[in-house]
Amino acid sequence: MSSVLEIKDLHVSVETEQGMKQILRGVDLTIKQGETHAVMGPNGSGKSTLAYTIAGHPRYIVDSGSILLDGEEVTEMSVDERAKAGLFLAMQYPVEIPGVTNANFLRTAKTAISGEAPAIRGWMKQVKGAMENLRMDSSFAERNVNEGFSGGEKKRNEILQMELLAPKFGVLDETDSGLDVDALKIVSEGVNRAKDNTGLGVLLITHYTRILRYIKPDFVHVFVNGKIAEQGGPELADRLESEGYDRFLTEDAQA
Repeated sequence: MSSVLEIKDLHVSVETEQGMKQILRGVDLTIKQGETHAVMGPNGSGKSTLAYTIAGHPRYIVDSGSILLDGEEVTEMSVDERAKAGLFLAMQYPVEIPGVTNANFLRTAKTAISGEAPAIRGWMKQVKGAMENLRMDSSFAERNVNEGFSGGEKKRNEILQMELLAPKFGVLDETDSGLDVDALKIVSEGVNRAKDNTGLGVLLITHYTRILRYIKPDFVHVFVNGKIAEQGGPELADRLESEGYDRFLTEDAQA
């Protein structure tokens, strides 16, 4: 049976220097495994807040509503429990982890998620194959996680992790930002490969439509002022490409 990620009437606040500020104002969204949902919207609309709330970032406080993974309340889980349950966040700005090699990080993460260590020989073959697919030099396996990596290399490393850890749902937070066309194609191929191989459900958060040329969405949701202003199929992304977000911002100001 395929898994379902349900977001129900989600209200989220973040702590600022001026006090608590509500960012999400009642978000409803259901994603099934194998589906690709694109979340688009202007800067400051709450797209990344949704991503970090799903992943369990401590800065974001759930005021009300719920996030359910196969009926289990995600907001009550710790960050590592969410990962074990099958949630993965590809960050907009991946962090460096000095002193931990990519190979060790990946094997430790795989062991934690599956409950047993993968056999070395088979695992290294899998890692090598995934790196080749992402046009990553084999030396990256022995380099510290993201340390000294370019922006494009960090993004590819995120997709490498996602392919190898095989989550139920991947949340991609502006993975396309800062990528040139070649890197964008490679990263997109990795996402599509993970979807084809494992039935991955994708929540793709982006400001621009260009990544949607390579990762075809089943559904598009437009975020404005912390809630979904409109949703539809891929044709909605085409409309955003030609019209931008102005009409949504005007409607929101009048509401």
